[in-house]
Amino acid sequence: MKNLRFITSLALTALLTFTSCQDEIDNENGQNPNTNNSNSETASNLERSSMYDGSFDDFLDDASCSSILLPVVATVNGIQVSIISQSDYETVLNILGQFTNDNDTVTLEFPFSVRLSNYTEVVVTNQGEYDAIIDACEAAEAAGEDAISCLDVNFPITILTYSLSLEQTGSVVIETEQQLYAYMNDMDNTELFAINYPITATLSDSTTVTLTSDLDLQASIEDCLGIEDAEDEAEDQANNLETILVEGSFKIQSFVNAGIDKTSDYANYAIDFANDLSCVAEDKVNALADNVEGTYEVASETEVYLDLTFTGNATFSLLNNTWEVTSFSNTSISLKSTTNAAVTLVLSQI
Repeated sequence: MKNLRFITSLALTALLTFTSCQDEIDNENGQNPNTNNSNSETASNLERSSMYDGSFDDFLDDASCSSILLPVVATVNGIQVSIISQSDYETVLNILGQFTNDNDTVTLEFPFSVRLSNYTEVVVTNQGEYDAIIDACEAAEAAGEDAISCLDVNFPITILTYSLSLEQTGSVVIETEQQLYAYMNDMDNTELFAINYPITATLSDSTTVTLTSDLDLQASIEDCLGIEDAEDEAEDQANNLETILVEGSFKIQSFVNAGIDKTSDYANYAIDFANDLSCVAEDKVNALADNVEGTYEVASETEVYLDLTFTGNATFSLLNNTWEVTSFSNTSISLKSTTNAAVTLVLSQI
């Protein structure tokens, strides 16, 4: 009997020890038995989110797949600019932003160097070589193989490696985006991997999210890409609105301030928006009345906004606001205050 009890106790101890070790292995593996290969969606997400992001200088090259390595000489709207460091970007942006609806042109002086999405650096000696880089970038974007710039994985992360028989073979600590890109890009079809969750990532609005699975990673990428698409669409709409404003003259068709209709106060005025972000309201009935000077700015996030600032006239100062553009066409622009939805303004083209 003693021997039976001893054997039973020994077996129970061994079972508990095995279970404890198995729990440790499961925790080390992120409790994720699903492993990925080089062609998996997770592999693509990790590779694309760790590509070199060249979108920060798109005002120079209009190519998010690469960036211009400084120094470089550029002719911006006919003005030659030597760009020695990123502090010189402001000079370029000021020239480009001088007018709202002109045809901006940036011509780069060859040779210059670029960094590509795979972190390699190449010297570009002529327009043909540069066109090939732009074409490759556009092809990658069309195929959904370009960099994902709206989500940045926070490092370090650990990748667990497996054999094709799903036995864990080791782990790799990744410290940088470039390391992650190289690891995913160099993986062959005889390897499997899993991310050791949880990990964190930073979104384009600077918020941090915690990811606990491949599904979390995929969902966060889909969400941020959707927001990015909305931002791109809003930017296009903002450009269209700028063109409509500059090319037309407008009257105030409606101005309702918290339930009070103030439209009649502006019945005599026409507002002209100039190409240099200035605007003027002119009294078309009383020729002796002073013009009301102001400025405007069109901006966008996921929505389009029109900022108006008039000076020297109390009546027009009531229009000083950051307005959300709720709808617009070639003939009418509907706005509501971003701070009080009961304040609305409609501009109608004359």
